[in-house]
Amino acid sequence: MSKLLIKNIELLHSPNGEANCIAVDGRKIVYVGKELPATFQADEVVDGKGKLATPGMVNTHGHVSMTLLRSYADDMALMDWLENKIWPLEAKLGAEDIYWGAMLGIVEMLKGGTTCYADMYYFMDEVARATAETGIRANLCRGLVGLTPDAYDKIAENTELVQKWNGYDEGRIRTTYGPHAPYTCPVPYLEKIIQAAADNKAEIQMHLCETKFEVESYQKEQGMTPIAMMDKLGMFDLGTIAAHCVHLTEADMDIMAAKKVRVAHNPQSNLKLASGIAPVARMLEKGILVGLGTDGTSSNNNLDMLEECRLAAMLHKATTLDPLVVPAHKAWEMATVDGAKVLGFKNVGLLETGQEADIVLWDMHKPYWYPRYNKESLLVYAASANDVDTVFVAGKKVLEAGKLVTFDEEKIYAEAMRCVDRILKR
Repeated sequence: MSKLLIKNIELLHSPNGEANCIAVDGRKIVYVGKELPATFQADEVVDGKGKLATPGMVNTHGHVSMTLLRSYADDMALMDWLENKIWPLEAKLGAEDIYWGAMLGIVEMLKGGTTCYADMYYFMDEVARATAETGIRANLCRGLVGLTPDAYDKIAENTELVQKWNGYDEGRIRTTYGPHAPYTCPVPYLEKIIQAAADNKAEIQMHLCETKFEVESYQKEQGMTPIAMMDKLGMFDLGTIAAHCVHLTEADMDIMAAKKVRVAHNPQSNLKLASGIAPVARMLEKGILVGLGTDGTSSNNNLDMLEECRLAAMLHKATTLDPLVVPAHKAWEMATVDGAKVLGFKNVGLLETGQEADIVLWDMHKPYWYPRYNKESLLVYAASANDVDTVFVAGKKVLEAGKLVTFDEEKIYAEAMRCVDRILKR
């Protein structure tokens, strides 16, 4: 196993005073400090002078291949957007399109400092293949909709995904089951999904309580909120990542706290689609674990987790009139270590001994990085994803001087455009 030394760096939080180096042995961080043990002999040395070292960011919710739909349909409410624009075009996507869309999204994430992501879509074997090839970390599920003739075949596809990919590369890829939403998954269908997940010892990812219309309609039809129904069905007992959670009652949040439901908060998507503003401050007060996600690029325009981090900090200050409700420090935790916990990854999201070596070096030689009273504040409120210089995932270098080193970036752009041209002609 190769040994890596990153020297002359600055860290947000130094466990040993003025730490300026990180030592990595294989996939793991083995030392963070100032005086490197003489016994550590590095195979590669990276000079991080002028760089800020942080853990990689974690995108807790998305549909990465929707990069192919970016800018296709904007400025619409969720259901109008889905039913009249997105779903008809998605029906034209094939396996090759999904692969190249995933590759394009992964390029964007790695170049922006995101080293781990969650995904719910279809042809997920192709997404898993792209994940495996590029070296990024992921939690993947097959999006499951129970309103089509092949609905139960989709559950079988999700099971194949779980059995083939879960635990790949020492756990770099995790898998879950992905019921899309309460309005697309009738109760009998959800029961089948929950049983399949239980049989395969898997958790669940699901959109929940994204819009007011969704919640009100579900209450009229079922006599309870979506959260109450998922609890009644036993979904939360398996472990659940709930995306959005914008429209929640106090009782909903009490259930979520008791059942340890983890939330993927998507502030930009919720604002762009006019879905509302999630009660993040209240969820945090109740002890609910909250991470940040971008959703699909067609609902958000980009996969920039730093923007999500910044918006999470500022949005909830404005809505609660409390400047301390989500301070920069908490927003950064939501984007890193809390996000890793949401996705079920252990030893990810911190720069500490024993952690996975998912490391980002940020170039601070930019005007908005001066003066440096508080580097964490600068990172959250001033920095740009374009400041990412070098990225490691599980100890492997995937980005250097802003350029991908594991695959051909220009080829991915060309293939993505070729896919779009083909889709529009179908």
